[in-house]
Amino acid sequence: MAIRGLFAVAAAVLTGVLAAAGVVLAVLGGDGGATTAFAVGVAFGLPSVVLGVVVAVRRPDSVVGLLLVLVGATAVWLTVGELGGPLLARRPGLPFARWYAALSQGDWMFLYVPAALLMLVFPDGRLPGRRRRWAAAGLLAVPPLFMLLAALDPAPFRPPFEAMPHPVRVPEPWLPVLSAVAFALLPVFLGLLIASAAAVVVRYRRAADDVRRAQLKWFALGASFLPLTLLLCWTGYLFLGGPELAVVGLAATALAIPVATTIAVLRHDLYDIDRAISTAVTYGLVTTALLGFYTAASFVAGLGAGRSSPVAAAAATAVCAAALSPLRTRLQRWTDGRFYPARQAALTAVQVLRGRMHAGQARPEQLEQALREALRDPLLRVGYRLPGTSGLVDAAGAALDPGQAYVAPVRLGGHDIGAIVRGAAGSRELLREVASACVLLVEVVRLRIEVSRALAEAEAGRGRLLHAGYEERRRLERDLHDGAQQRLVSLGMAIRLAQRHLDDGTVDVDDLLDRSVAELASAVAELRQIAHGLRPSSLDDGLGHALAMLAGQAPVPVELEVCADELPDDVALTAYYVASEAMTNAVKHAGPAVIGVRVSRAGDRVTVRVDDDGPGGAALRPGAGLAGLADRVEAAGGTLRLSSPAGGGTLVEAVLPCAW
Repeated sequence: MAIRGLFAVAAAVLTGVLAAAGVVLAVLGGDGGATTAFAVGVAFGLPSVVLGVVVAVRRPDSVVGLLLVLVGATAVWLTVGELGGPLLARRPGLPFARWYAALSQGDWMFLYVPAALLMLVFPDGRLPGRRRRWAAAGLLAVPPLFMLLAALDPAPFRPPFEAMPHPVRVPEPWLPVLSAVAFALLPVFLGLLIASAAAVVVRYRRAADDVRRAQLKWFALGASFLPLTLLLCWTGYLFLGGPELAVVGLAATALAIPVATTIAVLRHDLYDIDRAISTAVTYGLVTTALLGFYTAASFVAGLGAGRSSPVAAAAATAVCAAALSPLRTRLQRWTDGRFYPARQAALTAVQVLRGRMHAGQARPEQLEQALREALRDPLLRVGYRLPGTSGLVDAAGAALDPGQAYVAPVRLGGHDIGAIVRGAAGSRELLREVASACVLLVEVVRLRIEVSRALAEAEAGRGRLLHAGYEERRRLERDLHDGAQQRLVSLGMAIRLAQRHLDDGTVDVDDLLDRSVAELASAVAELRQIAHGLRPSSLDDGLGHALAMLAGQAPVPVELEVCADELPDDVALTAYYVASEAMTNAVKHAGPAVIGVRVSRAGDRVTVRVDDDGPGGAALRPGAGLAGLADRVEAAGGTLRLSSPAGGGTLVEAVLPCAW
């Protein structure tokens, strides 16, 4: 660990020892007020000490962790000093008691020094420039000098040392000079604090990368809790008659500053800091306006109804509610424009595109370009998720791979309908908010892609059906020409030959007639086979009978379950072809041990499921039997689904409409 990290750990250990000594002093002193102050000081200081050690361990080369520890250690030191003061005041004879009483008159300045130094060197641990060296030197020199001058002041010490004599007497002529110097150090110290705070602003303006700017914003967010203390003090005086609520603000500040600093150094991308600052400023302004309206309304109403009148309080509350109802939205827009411009630009772009689309001047597919320009992210993508798919597509329907980029889902009705894919800018919180704002636009584009794909698929299916029809007609022509037609022509020639030679006895008519009858039987069989290919005659007895005959011809066992409902002829024919083609493919390509065929009906839907226990890996390939089967099912108004994971068998499922 670097030397700065070791110093931070050592300072934290000493702070713990000091806190333990404070506990002993609290027990010995028995002063309830001092003990309470000590407890509050330790509670305020320990978060900074602990988080400072965390930063020092994770970033040992930076002085930020050490300064965080010193911020908390100073608070503990001063409260322990307040606790030990009464004990020393009771023993004025101790050699160092009077010097302690004298020096403690001006030690309050040290409470601000570590925080001011932290503002000077945050976040990289270095001063922002040579001009700031004088500020750091002044912060280290002014508090000791002021403490020494306060110790030389001949005025009585503050309690509990008011009865203790001064350790040193300053000559009378020097007193005005020392007083003037001490008084002049107060505005000097205030200027040093202002310069330290200004260093944060200067560093932010000079920051060239987003990481440095985000770190400074986190630090500023933690410091913004200081105005919260003032608002709580105002609220306390307004409702409770005292500043008691300011303690809550101080506690929040003591926790917020070290937490914000730690997040800035270690996890600056933990949350959208621009959104946090915009929200904090908005609600701070709303709270200030609320308190102002309530104070003014209570004063005006109290003039006529009395200071403690419930009517006055109710009237003031009503006035506040009426005044602030339209104010918050305007304040949010104003703060977004100044502290969160990316959010305002993105939401405005979505709103403008929606308006132009309704006016017919733009298309919803322009959403991606609009968001790219608003967020200044040329790599941002808008993806759309089609029903039944797991991947994303772009507005043109092409596959979109987000890779390792952050994806903000667009949800509608609990379902993912698209996503905003982060490019090089935009926080996760902002992208999620933008995704919520453009739900309707994404849904419109998604529906348009789906309709376009459906039309293209329908056109392609129609073309495949026409092609299949042409091929089927050519096959029938070929089968008729090569089979039954040739047999019938041959039969006609044989009969003509028998007719010519019937009287001369040169032809064996009986043999010729026997061969003609055989040819006629063959021709009839071929015609019956062709007709069976068009519509199996077994369907005349129902789909169950036809599938049972089909299963009986299969070379592997078939488990058959068919509903007893009577189906329309066209539905039964399509279901038969689904089962036949799926079984044929299973036997031909999968080599299964068993095939399952199940036909069920639910309402106006008939489901045909054919599964096997083969190796899987089947796919709907153009020109294959399953692709033609899918076209046939779609032409009937149904859907075909294929599930064939490697090593998991194959399932072909067709759902057909059945309005009977």
